[in-house]
Amino acid sequence: MKLWSGRFSRESNKLTEDFNASVSFDQRMYRQDITGSIAHARMLGQQGIITPDEAELIINGLQEVLADIEAGELEFTVEAEDVHMNIETFLTAKIGEAGKKLHTARSRNDQVALDLRLYLRDEIGEINSLLLDLQEVLLDLARNNTDTIMPGYTHLQKAQPLTLAHHLLAYFEMLRRDLGRLEDCAKRLDYMPLGSGALAGTGFNLDRDAVREELGFAHLTRNSLDGVSDRDYAIEFMSFASIMMMHLSRFSE
Repeated sequence: MKLWSGRFSRESNKLTEDFNASVSFDQRMYRQDITGSIAHARMLGQQGIITPDEAELIINGLQEVLADIEAGELEFTVEAEDVHMNIETFLTAKIGEAGKKLHTARSRNDQVALDLRLYLRDEIGEINSLLLDLQEVLLDLARNNTDTIMPGYTHLQKAQPLTLAHHLLAYFEMLRRDLGRLEDCAKRLDYMPLGSGALAGTGFNLDRDAVREELGFAHLTRNSLDGVSDRDYAIEFMSFASIMMMHLSRFSE
């Protein structure tokens, strides 16, 4: 039974299920989804929304699910639609009814918003490290080629002589700007949306700041509707990535 199927008297067509399913690509966020769920469950227990025993059971279950996924022992299915419901299904099968309490005071809307921020934050950290490594390679090559003469081109024609070091450092500067754009994107991404609910918050007594601190975000989102709908940072990242790839394409040519 789908979460959204309450209005229907018959099972949905498989074509509709396949069209709505996102698990084929969002399963890559399984680690972030579990990380966010552990923080959420711990907060629910601390706030007395669920019992401490239930919170501990859920957290231990989620850690086991993570280990099972990474060991290749669990298979994501289209029937569960997305990574979030797959993991909740795995959890409930492992620990029973307590697994269903994980979703208390949470919507898939703010869960998706959180997972995407966590995932992109991890990717930004990895890309930042790779770009710094590439810059270091360019610097090393430049240091060793300050007297290596090569032709400089303009409009596909040989124009003026320059050193290979000078040529390589042009790409160092391009990557420096790319890193600046990536840093800007990371700043605007650094807001924790969990607690926004579907769009209008929740009546439960949440401690959003405890979840923010556990997950390592600098700020909380301030408006629940914006919290679940904001994807600006993802568009910014794609802009950064497009410009960076243009620079890498120039270098490859």
